[in-house]
Amino acid sequence: MLEKELETAIDLARTAGARILEFYALEIITEQKLGTDNFYEPVTIADKTASKIIVEGLAGAFPDDGILSEEEDDLTEIRTSRRRVWIIDPIDGTWGFINKDGDFGVQIGLTSNGEAILGIVFLPVHNQLYYAVKGEGAFLIEGEEPPKHLKVSGKTDFREMTIAVSRNHLSPKMARVSEEFQFRDIIQRGSVGLKVGLIAGQRADLYIHLSPRTKFWDSCAPQIILEEAGGRMTDLFGAPLRYDLHDVRNHNGILASNGAAHDLAVQKLLALLNEFGRLKVTNAKGKLG
Repeated sequence: MLEKELETAIDLARTAGARILEFYALEIITEQKLGTDNFYEPVTIADKTASKIIVEGLAGAFPDDGILSEEEDDLTEIRTSRRRVWIIDPIDGTWGFINKDGDFGVQIGLTSNGEAILGIVFLPVHNQLYYAVKGEGAFLIEGEEPPKHLKVSGKTDFREMTIAVSRNHLSPKMARVSEEFQFRDIIQRGSVGLKVGLIAGQRADLYIHLSPRTKFWDSCAPQIILEEAGGRMTDLFGAPLRYDLHDVRNHNGILASNGAAHDLAVQKLLALLNEFGRLKVTNAKGKLG
């Protein structure tokens, strides 16, 4: 099931990744773009080139599907009218690319009726490729090795768990979260897909993204990989993420876990979100009438 889709997405991710590494070896020139949330974000020629490779490849192979890429105009009415939609982040973790720390990846996700059903996360510098298809498990290919089946941990005691966070220093709110949960360890890495991959491979157990600034392309591919490894990804309040909406922002943040501790994490977070004055956004993401 979805064999052609998986093979095509993997080939395009690897092709885009190889092109990205060519730019990575050169001096990186950064431009600024205004995102959908009216914040300026860095963008490079590598982002745009990788996006073109993936978008053109998918459009040619699956002309009836919708496509949403971070680096392309969102044809909202067309996208939301399609049953299947490809959601692409040509370089997830652009700062990791710019800073040349290796923490960035190519992400390609496929949704059906608003739910993630296939995901690819390719980390070019590390030559690691995570992939999953709904109902078929999650896998990691490292270099030339055969695929390795991924399965999350079963930990439920936060004092024995490792949280994956951004490479940047902990914000005061994340420091407060860490203090309350009393995690055993903290791993600081870039890219949503990379951090979720750590959970799928039992190197971490939880990832909390408090900011309302992530978009569909940040979470779609990682979500299905995590879920097929036995984990869960929701918003901070425990509600499911949907990808058939006009507004592509994850207003209520992201909570990714090993699944076993997910409900406990939601309950513990609710008190902290209340402390932070964080209210759940209910209507901002809905479909237009």
